[in-house]
Amino acid sequence: MRFDVVTLFPEFVTAAAELGVVGRAGQRGLFELRTWNPRDYTSDVHRTVDGRPFGGGPGMVMKVDPLQAALTAARSSAPEQAHVVYLSPQGARLDQRKVVALGQRPRLILLCGRYEGVDERLLEREVDEELSIGDYILSGGELAAAVLIDAIGRLRVGALGNAESALQDSFSDGLLDCPHYTRSDALGDEGVPEVLKSGDHAAIRRWRLKQALGRTWLRRPDLLQALAPDRERGKLLDEFRREYLAKPAS
Repeated sequence: MRFDVVTLFPEFVTAAAELGVVGRAGQRGLFELRTWNPRDYTSDVHRTVDGRPFGGGPGMVMKVDPLQAALTAARSSAPEQAHVVYLSPQGARLDQRKVVALGQRPRLILLCGRYEGVDERLLEREVDEELSIGDYILSGGELAAAVLIDAIGRLRVGALGNAESALQDSFSDGLLDCPHYTRSDALGDEGVPEVLKSGDHAAIRRWRLKQALGRTWLRRPDLLQALAPDRERGKLLDEFRREYLAKPAS
């Protein structure tokens, strides 16, 4: 898979993609990253990439010509068809399903806005979809692009030490993840649920699913509404609720 990122701050994007699991995935050739700076496609001595908006108002808007040239160069640099994503607070909310879907594409071009945004004519002409990582405003799209590259990059086959890790992540099956515990010299196994020490894999699976359902009910009940009816999940969630509501108030 290949990412092409159109950005005024290419060093930010490349630095983020060189870290941790995703950085190692890139080093092993599980994905490729190229950056394209619109300033390299300007014609004036100041390398101007922004202009005043029609109609007045505060702030500046990214100009069409440098972005158009950068996108054209990015498209023509590889034969695979590219899907162009503009990282924008006005886009659809990014979630794990979208991450998985985008990860099936051979190539993504990520367009990072700055200032007050990008000329609407360019978006209509060049962009396939807009995506947002949350209902808040950043200084630019680079952080969102880094988030998307990380989320997709870690799903590449061979990126994680254990392929099942991605399958157990939060949101992978529509639920938040269950609690996890490990051995500690300071704490020993104090407070670790007995079922996790039992070696009974069926019981452990059931406990983890119940905790994932319960945690989702407590923290993100909206996610439960999107799940298809399931007898086992319904029974486990009811069981979690009874146990939770029976606890004495702290």
